[in-house]
Amino acid sequence: MESVVKQPGVIGRYLSLIKFSHTIFALPFACIGFTIGVMDLHASGAQSPFSWGLLLKMLLCMVFARSAAMAFNRYLDRRFDALNPRTARREVPAGVISPTGALTFTIINSLLFVLTTWFINTACFSLSFVALFVVLFYSYTKRFTALCHLVLGVGLSLAPIGAYLTVTGEFAVFPLLFSFAVLTWVAGFDIIYALQDEEFDRGNKLHSIPAALGVVNALKVSSLLHIISAALIITAGIQGHLHLLYWAGAAFYVFLLIYQHRLVKPDDLSKVGIAFANTNGIASVVFALFTIADLLWYGLNS
Repeated sequence: MESVVKQPGVIGRYLSLIKFSHTIFALPFACIGFTIGVMDLHASGAQSPFSWGLLLKMLLCMVFARSAAMAFNRYLDRRFDALNPRTARREVPAGVISPTGALTFTIINSLLFVLTTWFINTACFSLSFVALFVVLFYSYTKRFTALCHLVLGVGLSLAPIGAYLTVTGEFAVFPLLFSFAVLTWVAGFDIIYALQDEEFDRGNKLHSIPAALGVVNALKVSSLLHIISAALIITAGIQGHLHLLYWAGAAFYVFLLIYQHRLVKPDDLSKVGIAFANTNGIASVVFALFTIADLLWYGLNS
C-alpha cells in the first residue's frame, strides 16, 4: 500500500508560512530586555517589578509583529518565490495559502500587535506604528537597496528595547547595546543566508550584499558585522558590570559566531542552513539564559 502523507491543518500551514520556529532568533533578546527592565525597577525600590501579565503581553507583541512581517514578506515576494527553485515550494507560490489569505493574516496580526501595545503603556502604543512600519517595510527593500540586511536587523533589534519599554515605559542606554548587537548579528547572518540566492537575485534585479559584492566580499562584510556584534556584547557586559554567568554566555555566543563562519566557505555553501538556523538559534537561547541568570542572581542578591 502507498503511504498517505498527512497534510497540515490550517494552523500548521500558517505556522509554516511564517516560519514560527525562527522566532527563536529575537525572542531570547526580548527576554533579556524585559529582565533588564524588571531589575531596573527592582533597584529603584518598586514593590512589584515583575508581572506575568506584562510578560505575556510582551511575548504576544513579539509573535504578532513577527507573524505580520513574515506573512507580508511571503505575500509581497510570491512572484519571485515562484521563480526561485529554492523557494517555489513555499505556501503561497505552491498554492497552499492564497495571496489573499497571507495578506489577511498580515492585517490581523498587525492589528493585534497595535491593540496589545495599547494595554501595555503609552510609549509602547505610540511607537507601535513605527515598529510595524519598519518590520513591514523590510519586505520592499530588496527591490532597491543591498542594505536590506541592515533593515531586517533594525526590525529585530527592536526586541530588546521594546521589551524594556514594556516594563519601564522609558528608554535607557544599556538595553540599546543589546539592540545594536542584534542589529549587526542579524544583518550578518542574513547575508550568509542570502548567499544561496546570489545568482537568482542578480538575474532578477533584486538587491543584496552577495548580489552586489559577490560571495567572497559578502562573507567579509558578514564577518565585520559579527565582529561589531561581539564587541557590543562585550561592551554591554562592561557597561552593566555583569558577572561570570554573563561572560560565560558571551563567550559561547562569540564562539558560535566564529563557528558559523567556519562552516560557510566561498566554494562550499552546503552548510548555510546549519549556520543560519541551528547555530544562531542556539547562540541566542544560550546567551539569553546565561544573561538572564546573571541579572537575576546578582541583582536579587545584591
